Amino acid sequence: MRIYKDIADIGKIKNAVVTVGTFDGVHIGHQLVIAKLVEAAKRIEGESVLITFEPHPRIVVQPGYDLRLILSMDERVQIFSQLGVDHLFIIHFTKEFAQFSSEYFLEKYIYEVFKPVKLIIGYDHQFGKERRGDIHFLGQMAAKLGFAVEQIEAEDLAGFAISSTRIRDAIKKGDMQLVSNLLGYYYSISGVVVKGNRLGRTLGFPTANIHLDDPEKLIPYYGVYATLVDYKGTIYKGMSNIGIRPTLNQHNLSIEVNIFDFNKEIYGENLRLYLVEHTRDEKRFRDLDLLRRRLVIDQVKIKKILESVNVDQKLLFTTKK
Repeated sequence: MRIYKDIADIGKIKNAVVTVGTFDGVHIGHQLVIAKLVEAAKRIEGESVLITFEPHPRIVVQPGYDLRLILSMDERVQIFSQLGVDHLFIIHFTKEFAQFSSEYFLEKYIYEVFKPVKLIIGYDHQFGKERRGDIHFLGQMAAKLGFAVEQIEAEDLAGFAISSTRIRDAIKKGDMQLVSNLLGYYYSISGVVVKGNRLGRTLGFPTANIHLDDPEKLIPYYGVYATLVDYKGTIYKGMSNIGIRPTLNQHNLSIEVNIFDFNKEIYGENLRLYLVEHTRDEKRFRDLDLLRRRLVIDQVKIKKILESVNVDQKLLFTTKK
């Protein structure tokens, strides 16, 4: 997949089939749109083009809005490549760019650059100033400029349309089963292992403390999670805690994971944590002995949960060794 951040770098693309969107989460609805994009391009011996934006447009259009990302841009790029996209155009979204009309954006950033044979969009996609670029507008412009338009219908789950907003709400509630059903893969966070206070080791549960790769990543509901851990392409089972560790009277966010049957020093190494299931809320214990006893119970419960998990599925960012 070729990646462009400057419109001047984009050369001639044969029989371009184009889609546009933020694709935060690249959920199963997004995946359907991209699959249709890639399929349509192959059918006419053309090339697929995906146009997206960075940062998230809502952050620019609504200053002060605390929007946390389901996926970082690096994660989205990796998924787009895995799904077979030929060309990725990442537009730097600014206040000035937000003022462009739908017609200007379509003509200057899509038609003149890619000369598309076809434009494929999701069921709710709108673009341009005040989001006036909807399916009706595209139909009119397609007739004028000479390309086809296809709108993909909404994907539903349990009677509700799949959306990034719904997924974001589920992550905030710790409903990881719903999250993985909507995404089609386990939600994950990644970062570098840093030194902690080594309390877990004294309790018999040594943990790796994670410094997040992307500070804009959406943090799930605080508590304990059954977790699959990717360390250098090998998958381990473990239990992670996300929160502020109230038993220790701390207030800063902490992400740590106890990796089962693992005994390596991995400071400075990168881990990815796939959060399979939220097993309990974070709570304050009267003393460390009660915390240790609870961790024993947690471990037994989580090992049982992970026994039924197929580690070959839903690990989107891992190429197993």
